[in-house]
Amino acid sequence: MTRRSILDVAIALIAAVVVAVAAYQAEVVFAPLTLGLFIIALVWPMQKTLQRRIPALAALFITMTVTVAVMLAFGSLLVWGFGRVGRSVIAGSGRYQAIYDSVVLWLDSHGVSVAALWAQHFNVVWMLRWAQQITGRVNTTLTFSLITLVYVILGLMEIDRLGLRIEAYLEPDSARVLLAATADVAQKFRRYMVVRTQMSLATGALVAAFAWAAGLHSAVEWGVIAFALNYIPFIGPFVVTLFPTLLAMTQFATWQAVLGVFICLNIIQFVIGSYIEPRLAGNVLAISPPVVLFAVFFGTFLWGLYGAFIGVPIAIAAVTFCRHYPSTRWIADLIGGSVPTKRS
Repeated sequence: MTRRSILDVAIALIAAVVVAVAAYQAEVVFAPLTLGLFIIALVWPMQKTLQRRIPALAALFITMTVTVAVMLAFGSLLVWGFGRVGRSVIAGSGRYQAIYDSVVLWLDSHGVSVAALWAQHFNVVWMLRWAQQITGRVNTTLTFSLITLVYVILGLMEIDRLGLRIEAYLEPDSARVLLAATADVAQKFRRYMVVRTQMSLATGALVAAFAWAAGLHSAVEWGVIAFALNYIPFIGPFVVTLFPTLLAMTQFATWQAVLGVFICLNIIQFVIGSYIEPRLAGNVLAISPPVVLFAVFFGTFLWGLYGAFIGVPIAIAAVTFCRHYPSTRWIADLIGGSVPTKRS
């Protein structure tokens, strides 16, 4: 590697650190902005098609109406699923209490006082603080959604003019590469969401069918939750595997049955996530699995659960932009999921 290459890598790393720090410190600004850009990439074909036939403002109104309707439907499904499951958990609270009492007795017999830990960490002040955090999170989510929708509206209104400005103020080659990379990123975003939706539907259907066959309560609700959370890589499948297993503890008397639920749910997630989905996505969305894992957990560190969702699309955009520029193409080749052919 030449001195110039080493310098370019060092500058790229410093820039990445600066961007990460700015994204963490200015979450209120950058988090809704990234989601807004992601939504624009998804709905722009609809907006573009409509405004060829009707006025631009009317096309924007229809596009935003459909976008908001989809978001509300998705959120309503998630709230309905968790609400129904929550009632099932409350109904089985006696069983959980019995399990808790047996665990407490076993720990006390081994010198671990659970009552002291509860008194120290879980009191009225802790409950009030927890309630305040939930209320604040709801208010933050509403504000986040409104800001995101404003970004989407403004972005859809400006996207044509932005392309003209890029062509007017940049060198022809630079403008061509930038516009081509942007269009490629948008196309991959749409492809990513199509694949995730197909796999989420398959996951939800299989989880619901298995829960029904196993006699697990709220089988349809678990299917809906599995469908919704499958959009969040790693974390969503983990939740959909863990919580039905915990619910199974209140229904089945033997640990073998609970273990069977856990294993079967893991098999469903493994087959869909590790075998079917990569074959549907192909090389279009090829990213190295360690990079996907890093993107999910680093996004979670930056912006919480939303960061876990948007982390992979950001990684896809970064790899795509790197592939369009000769000086950074080696980065895309390094972290891409496709295996390079050996030179003869």
